[in-house]
Amino acid sequence: MRTGVIAKKVGMTRLFQADGRHVPVTVLQLDEVQVVGRRELDRDGYTAVQLGAGTAKAKNLAKPQRVAFGKAEVEPKARVVEFRVAEDALLDVGSRISAEHFVAGQLVDISGVTQGKGFAGAMKRWGFGGLRATHGVSVSHRSHGSTGNRQDPGRVFKNKKMAGHMGARNRTQQNLEVVRTDPIRGLLFIKGSVPGHKGAWVTVADAIKLPLHESAPYPAGILESTQPVAEQDHAPAGLVDEGAVHEIPALPSDEEVAAIAAEQEAGAAAETSEGTDAEAGQTTAEGDAGTSDEGKEG
Repeated sequence: MRTGVIAKKVGMTRLFQADGRHVPVTVLQLDEVQVVGRRELDRDGYTAVQLGAGTAKAKNLAKPQRVAFGKAEVEPKARVVEFRVAEDALLDVGSRISAEHFVAGQLVDISGVTQGKGFAGAMKRWGFGGLRATHGVSVSHRSHGSTGNRQDPGRVFKNKKMAGHMGARNRTQQNLEVVRTDPIRGLLFIKGSVPGHKGAWVTVADAIKLPLHESAPYPAGILESTQPVAEQDHAPAGLVDEGAVHEIPALPSDEEVAAIAAEQEAGAAAETSEGTDAEAGQTTAEGDAGTSDEGKEG
C-alpha cells in the first residue's frame, strides 16, 4: 500500500484525444509535497508517513508545529496529512513526491470538503417538488409540508429531510481516472467529479477497490532535489496521454448501413399498407351500414 498525496484544486479545463474527442478534466497541483514525518511499527505501533504541502509563515504556526518542522528540516507547510502505508513503502523524511507518483490510466480516490451552500430549503437540499402553486397555499409554495405525526409519537423523528445546512462535508469520490500528468509543473489531470472549491486542498490516493496500476512506481514517485525534471515525450501539450485513451466502438460498414436503411423502409411500407387496408375496411363497413339503414326506412 503506497502513500497518497496532497493536492490543490486549481480548476477545470479540457484535453483532446488524437481523434478530436475532448475530455473535461479537473486540474490538481502538487505544491511542494514533502515527507515531514514517519511512523514506524516498533516505535508507534503502525506504519505511516506524514506529508506536508504548500507553504506557511513560521509566525502563524504554533510552537509544537515549528519544532516538528525544524526537526524534519523542512519548510513550514500549510497542510499536513498522514497516510497509512506498508512497511516497505515508508519514505525518508524530506523526500519530495512528484506528479509521476501516478500514471495515466490509473484510477484514484480523491477526498475533500464539498462546496458549502449555506442554509438551504427542502426543495434545494433534498429535491422536493414543493406545494401547489395555485389557490389555497398562500405564500408557502416552496415549504416542505408537514413533518410531524399524530399525538403518538407526538414528535419529529431524527434525520427527517428538512431545511438546514447544505454542503461543506467530507466526501470521497472513488475510481476517478488520471488522464495525464505534468511533472514539470506538478499537475494531475483528473477525469470526473472532484469535491471542493477552487483552491481547496484534497487528498489523492490509489483506488482502494482496485489493484495498483502495473506502471505505478513503488514505493513512490520520488523527485530528487538535484535531479532536474525530464521533459515529457509521451504526449504533446493539450492531448490525453496514450495510457488513458479508450477505444471507440467500430462504426458500421456501408453494407450494414444499407441493410439497416432497407429494413427501416420495409417496416415503414408495411405500416403504411396496414393503415390503408384498415381505412378501406372501415369505409366498406360504413357503406354497408348506410345501405341497411336505408332498407329499414323503406
